[in-house]
Amino acid sequence: MKGSATKMTGFMEGADKRFVIPVYQRKYDWKNDNCSQLYEDLKKIIIDERDSHFFGSIVSAVVPNGSKIEYHIIDGQQRLTTISLLLLAIRNQIASGKVSTSEEKLDEQISQRFLISPWASEDDRIKLRPVKSDRHALAKLFENEEDFEPNSNLTINYQYFCDMLIKEEIPVADLYAAIGKLEIISITLEQGDNAQLIFESLNSTGLALTEGDKIRNYVLMGMPTQDQTKYYDTYWAKIEKCTNNDVSGFVRDYLSIKQHITPTLSKIYNSFKDYAKTSELPIDALLADLLRYARLFEKLLVCKSGLKSQALDDCLYRFSRLDISVTHPFLLEVLRLNQDGKLSVDEVLSIFLITENYLFRRNICEVPPNSLNKIFVNLNREILRYDNTADNYVKKFIYALLSKKDSGRFPDDAEFTKALTTKQVYQMRGRYKVYLFERFENYGTIETKDVYTHLDNNIYTIEHIMPQHLNPAWLETLGTNAAEIHATWLHRLANLTLTGYNPALSNNTFSEKRDAKEGGYKASGLKMNQKIAAKQSWGLPELEERNQEMMALATEIWSYPKTDFKPIEKEFDSCTLDDENTELTGRDIVKYSYQNTEQPVYSWTDMFEHIIKFLHQKDKSVLTGVVYGNSELASHISNESNKLRSAMKIDENIYIEKNTTTARKISLLRRIFALFGAEPTDLVFYLKDEETNKNTNASYHKI
Repeated sequence: MKGSATKMTGFMEGADKRFVIPVYQRKYDWKNDNCSQLYEDLKKIIIDERDSHFFGSIVSAVVPNGSKIEYHIIDGQQRLTTISLLLLAIRNQIASGKVSTSEEKLDEQISQRFLISPWASEDDRIKLRPVKSDRHALAKLFENEEDFEPNSNLTINYQYFCDMLIKEEIPVADLYAAIGKLEIISITLEQGDNAQLIFESLNSTGLALTEGDKIRNYVLMGMPTQDQTKYYDTYWAKIEKCTNNDVSGFVRDYLSIKQHITPTLSKIYNSFKDYAKTSELPIDALLADLLRYARLFEKLLVCKSGLKSQALDDCLYRFSRLDISVTHPFLLEVLRLNQDGKLSVDEVLSIFLITENYLFRRNICEVPPNSLNKIFVNLNREILRYDNTADNYVKKFIYALLSKKDSGRFPDDAEFTKALTTKQVYQMRGRYKVYLFERFENYGTIETKDVYTHLDNNIYTIEHIMPQHLNPAWLETLGTNAAEIHATWLHRLANLTLTGYNPALSNNTFSEKRDAKEGGYKASGLKMNQKIAAKQSWGLPELEERNQEMMALATEIWSYPKTDFKPIEKEFDSCTLDDENTELTGRDIVKYSYQNTEQPVYSWTDMFEHIIKFLHQKDKSVLTGVVYGNSELASHISNESNKLRSAMKIDENIYIEKNTTTARKISLLRRIFALFGAEPTDLVFYLKDEETNKNTNASYHKI
């Protein structure tokens, strides 16, 4: 391979060049967001008067073909195709007179230098040759606009650039000059190089930069060399150490705190860049804040709070065993408030313990976990909003959790004990099952056993007191209802305990298990076996009695919190788009929140229009694909208004049916969110109750 730095335009220029996208490559798939990022980078080149801007690498295999030289693009087709679309948009807009420039014949210059070979045959004039499924759409962009393929990603992104050019935010000549400052690393394969192996290597997850790597490069690469070393040693190396090199995961939690929305794993880097720009923090202040939170993040990782509280450190360890990272944004804020002197150590401990109880009760009651991310990302802000202070934080925290409904609920004692009584505990997932037995054994004593390690190493195992296979002695002990008792109680908590001698106890009778000199319940050093050892027999009465005792202890271990806090003003009822348990028919909407931005509305139709137009502006290819494809949504979305009963215009040639029930609108929104890959929990509806309905207009203007 040979590699060299060159200008993007220098790589593209030449009438004898052809850029071929091999058949094994995917279709062109950059979205409006990618094009928007490129456009903003070009604007920044102009505004900052930069001499150059690195645009990545392009890997190609050079294949002579008569008088032409074909560059088979191994990696970089998205960048190459997008620049070609932007140059084509500039050419066409100048040629049509929609934008003007003082540079003479700029459109012809662009065309003959980068886009077409004017002396080639008609079917070989276009220098870029995409994969077959994209080739026709690209060719149409060189012809009349009415012949464009509207549902092609090439057309959609080309149109985006046309729209930006017509706005004339920056002179088109300056934009063209900025394109000329884009630098790439051009890597060409030599004879004998295996293009397939290189392609796989470039695209393998093992060699790909992590989001954290990209963030580090973003922060440090633009600095002078001496500053790079300084900031790396002062901040970044410490951040990596505190996060155990999981910078991507840490930054995701950090951005969840700062932006009140959790970025997807693949967009952490882009989200961080957006935050860095909008926060307008100096780089040293941003890195200092990152390092502060990284030190708090480290406490969660190593399970050492540094607050001289063994109970809190034990709780942190239990959190790590359950591996519930969804709580991190909230717990980091709680630790920060302690650092700021606004929460005592005892208050921090209470919050952690209540959070632990909340999560475990929900797991036992099989409450769907899909709302947890949204709850914990916004929980601190929700608590502070009650009176804009951190006063009575624990009381407000409890109120906030207890006020959650449906999939966000905190199961009460009745729901929890009923679920735990009938739970097939033996068949639970490992981490929750181990956690449950550790809590029952070690709760309320300082003479704790290392239950986690012993279970991990199979020193302890979970023992069925009434065995899994009944022998004649057990059948006689259980009586005429033996089969029913066995089927009902076998895997329930009341029939389970811990032992280090499971093979020896096996299917023995209860008295043999109880009295065995080695491993018998009487000889056991485990606290939970002592009451079992006091029983004379083991049947339905003993199972029911032990269950009652264990349920009483469970409600003590995972206690249901209480609070006397009440907010001054009554809040609106709320639910999210993914909440299927809330009946919305007949309920009026006051406002909605999408990605933590609130918007008052008069009606469900008003909300429906806002959200769909917002999603469409983010990515116009989705609804365009529905309109011009064979989608099951075609009866609701059309390119002709007269095909719908009551058409709502979303864009040119895109209409959606609005004369539907509230339930139908919500159902359609869920399907549209799925098409966009949007998170339904990000859309929150705030509903009027009977009292609110009396003051509709007042409420609206108050919001």
